[in-house]
Amino acid sequence: MLELRNINTYYGRIQVLHDICLHVEQGEIITLIGANGAGKSTILMSISGIVPPRDGEILFNDISIARMPPDKIVALGLSQVPEGRHIFPELTVAENLDMGAFLRKDREKIRQDLDYVYTLFPILAERRHQPGGNLSGGEQQMLALSRALMTRPQLLLLDEPSMGLAPLVTQQIFDIIAQINQEDNTTIFLVEQNANLALKTADRGYVLENGRIIMHDRAERLLGNKDIQKAYLGI
Repeated sequence: MLELRNINTYYGRIQVLHDICLHVEQGEIITLIGANGAGKSTILMSISGIVPPRDGEILFNDISIARMPPDKIVALGLSQVPEGRHIFPELTVAENLDMGAFLRKDREKIRQDLDYVYTLFPILAERRHQPGGNLSGGEQQMLALSRALMTRPQLLLLDEPSMGLAPLVTQQIFDIIAQINQEDNTTIFLVEQNANLALKTADRGYVLENGRIIMHDRAERLLGNKDIQKAYLGI
């Protein structure tokens, strides 16, 4: 579904990503782990068109998207939940969800998807008329995820969904991520600082170090890797 071929991304003159190659198959969950500052979020922003790569190729369903505007990428079926949520704090929950469906014209399916996200997160249905800025951190993460689902994505990019959340809320969010993947066959690309939880959720994993992919394997094999345990799992 998604393939990155030798992606090099810069901030000004500073190169952040070096010859990144990875792929995502339809229906799977992959995770990207690495230390803070390794370039994990930059990979997602390069895919989304927010920070386009200087060179290399990104293919989404065999369509080249490396130099495509972000709104066109969303329209193809690829949506990102950014680090820090970035909801619209002054808009209500319902209005935030409407923004997720901004590019869509299929009004009946939009209503169905709205019912679906309210089923996933009943607290959002209860608070649909409240400003997003009044929600707790966990509820804002639920709203950011739901807003992305309103684009009806084929591939969902998640950037640090557990950031700043209590362990119980984090587990709830990850349970929903797995449910979305299994029930809707939505493909998930997960960037997550909690490497243990990420690898237990994913099918495959990539390890990023200083802007370079240094390892790739099945998630369970990475969990059992002594170097990964020492560097990222605190074992």
